[in-house]
Amino acid sequence: MRNNNKSIPAVFAFLCFISSHAVAQETFNIWPGVAPGSESWKQEEQTVKNTPVGTVVLNVVTPTLTAYLPDKSKATGTAVIIAPGGACIALAMKSTDELATSLSEKGIAAFILKYRLKEKKEQGIPKDLNEDTACQYGIADAVQSIKFVRRHASEWGISKIGILGFSAGGMIASEVVVQKDTAALPDFAAFIYGAPFASMPVIPSRLPPIFMCWAQDDEIAATTMQRFYKALILAGHKPEVHVFNAGGHAFAAKEQGTTSDHWADILYYWMQAEGFARKE
Repeated sequence: MRNNNKSIPAVFAFLCFISSHAVAQETFNIWPGVAPGSESWKQEEQTVKNTPVGTVVLNVVTPTLTAYLPDKSKATGTAVIIAPGGACIALAMKSTDELATSLSEKGIAAFILKYRLKEKKEQGIPKDLNEDTACQYGIADAVQSIKFVRRHASEWGISKIGILGFSAGGMIASEVVVQKDTAALPDFAAFIYGAPFASMPVIPSRLPPIFMCWAQDDEIAATTMQRFYKALILAGHKPEVHVFNAGGHAFAAKEQGTTSDHWADILYYWMQAEGFARKE
């Protein structure tokens, strides 16, 4: 399935990029047919706009990648698969849309992963939510998305593929990085206020370069991020880590006048230093 659309740049980026060409978008089904494990799902996908956190997607049955491909004259050969947050019961799209637009303008191909979600039957977050269980479909879709982009790498001029996740998307990205299927390992990864929430996975001795950031006053993910960081260090790894003084959870979705407002710039500097972005 391919849908051709024009992208709408984020408001904060519009003035910077007003002279640039619009970013071309296509949406792809990542599985050939029904995604394994959801053959009996009957719920209907819903998109809810203008929520306090922007556009939210619910009840995803068919996982897709939406490509934000850079102009060929700018392309660096790097791609980033972006997994939104939402506790694996919803997808909060604002941060992902803004980041994908920004990266593509810098010559980096961005792919927003809309991963599967179990049917949402009640308001808010279920009290008995087990994110290890809820996110298993998202993890499988993230692994498949890397394989999908790799199959099309020559077509899109891609040589390096990274994965980045926000909140629950960060948990999904972290599980992808420590998986045993080497054919689906990314070349780098970024965890934005999201890492393993419940059980700690076994951490391999070899991992790709890793970027992590969170805020000290994040009551949802700070402890989780600290725990995963310590586990990585104990396993012999040296992730790039930025802990902001303030910003709370989901700081990528809103400007607050704190240093966390500049998290994306810091990420890009790291990508430059690691050879995944063009030095300007």
